[in-house]
Amino acid sequence: MAFLVDHPLLFFVVSLVVLWLSAHLGAFLRRWRHPGALEDSEDYSVILGATLTLLGLLVGFTFSMAAGRYDQRKNYEEEEANAIGTEYLRVDLLPAADAERVRGLLREYLHLRILYYSRLTPEQLQQNDTDTAQSQSRLWAAITRWLPLA
Repeated sequence: MAFLVDHPLLFFVVSLVVLWLSAHLGAFLRRWRHPGALEDSEDYSVILGATLTLLGLLVGFTFSMAAGRYDQRKNYEEEEANAIGTEYLRVDLLPAADAERVRGLLREYLHLRILYYSRLTPEQLQQNDTDTAQSQSRLWAAITRWLPLA
């Protein structure tokens, strides 16, 4: 099942085939057990209307959640970019030699964060997370020696 979730196009094709076969099996069983025409039944119209209404709600909620998640990710990216830019500007408060070193570390960190938002395999993502944590540690070590003690 995890394989299908990781490959959405294949999941779509498999789902389409399974649903198509289910519909044909249901139609066959209906004709076999109840040879009369179901389309003329008033109950069929009610069930069809309710099913299509639920399908419309499902599609609407799906798009709403997808759009909300997209907006949330876009906002997180913007906040992170602003934080990195602010840090880059505040590095000017350090002595020149330390400021240049921290700017280099920030450029390395920025490269890793940009790479994070590209398409990565799970192994590459794990390596990126490790590299990002190490870069954060180096940045923190370079900055903390200039922080005043509380």
